[in-house]
Amino acid sequence: MTNPHTHRPHFVADETIGRQSSTLADGRDLVYFDDPDTALSPDRALDLREPTERATTATMRQDPLTGEWVSIAANRQNRVFLPPAHLDPLAPQSPGNASEIPSNYDVAVFENKSPSFGPLLADAATPVDLADLDRIGIGRTRRSVGRCEVVCFSPENEGSFASLSVIRARTVIEAWAERTHALSQLPGVEQVFPFENKGEQIGVTLRHPHGQIYSYPYVTPRTQRLVDSLERYGPTLFADILASEQASDRVILRGEHWTAFVPFAARWPIEVHMLPHRQTPDFAETTLAERDELAVLYRRLLRGIDAIYSTPTPYIAAWHQAPVRTHRADIRLMLQLTSPRRAEEKLKFLAGSEAAMGAWIGDVTPEDAAATIRAAVARAAEADSVTVTSRTHP
Repeated sequence: MTNPHTHRPHFVADETIGRQSSTLADGRDLVYFDDPDTALSPDRALDLREPTERATTATMRQDPLTGEWVSIAANRQNRVFLPPAHLDPLAPQSPGNASEIPSNYDVAVFENKSPSFGPLLADAATPVDLADLDRIGIGRTRRSVGRCEVVCFSPENEGSFASLSVIRARTVIEAWAERTHALSQLPGVEQVFPFENKGEQIGVTLRHPHGQIYSYPYVTPRTQRLVDSLERYGPTLFADILASEQASDRVILRGEHWTAFVPFAARWPIEVHMLPHRQTPDFAETTLAERDELAVLYRRLLRGIDAIYSTPTPYIAAWHQAPVRTHRADIRLMLQLTSPRRAEEKLKFLAGSEAAMGAWIGDVTPEDAAATIRAAVARAAEADSVTVTSRTHP
């Protein structure tokens, strides 16, 4: 594939956040990220489980009707599904739980045991280059090379990004930035995608607070559609969207470096986008100040999303990043958070028009949705302030 060394992100690490690298019994990589105020020792236990064989790298098949590639990852069919807390595979290992992580931790990142892409990064069936993947044919296959990682936000058995402290949220964001930097250097990787799925209604199989990072051997279909729009509109697309949204009544939160808003053409009943104020292609190229503010604003946004109804909101929080080697001057890092929840006890299901034709029909006006989310963010912030004050001033 394309030379992996043609792009080197300008990554600046926060040196107050510790890193400890390790290897699991079967050879998978594990990295601990330690909070600046951590009480944990830098010495971590070894994974003493019996080594097992790594999962076989899946094979991609091309759909000739769209040109899209589908990874057939049969190894994922039997993965763990909503285990009890005492068998949580993302908790620190204990005598009764031979989990994935040998030691206690603040934040831990490791290679997925049942990956959709990887663990191979190259072999005889690897895509040659992006032009090779663009060609249309019948019965075309390629190896699903790449890397899939799990990002554990906390050793606790339940929770989400919203339940983290600001300090821990900042450590997770540092992990996203550093892993984006590292994964972008791997041969065969064309795009890196951090995300969090939350809620059983979304299809989550583990209640443990965590997200994932996928590293694809191609530029994803959603990003290819974005590239088409850039070519038709011009390179100022993201700057112009940001300016338009900041002037609207759909803004949810705005800081020095980031703005969150309900988009003009929102598809989902709950949908929020967030953009940095300057051209930043991915987490690896964010500044320390941008990451610091994001830890506050993103956590505040998610706590508000959870406060819309009396129970936590299921969502997909998708961090869209520029491809590793193309369009880095005009595609901007962007959060797209979506939830199918359209009422307290109702979900929006993708039926005929959306699922079959990709023709969306919105159930709520974006302006009304923005007002609802703003009010929920304000309620959550007030409750958070009361909690902090009561702890500080008993």
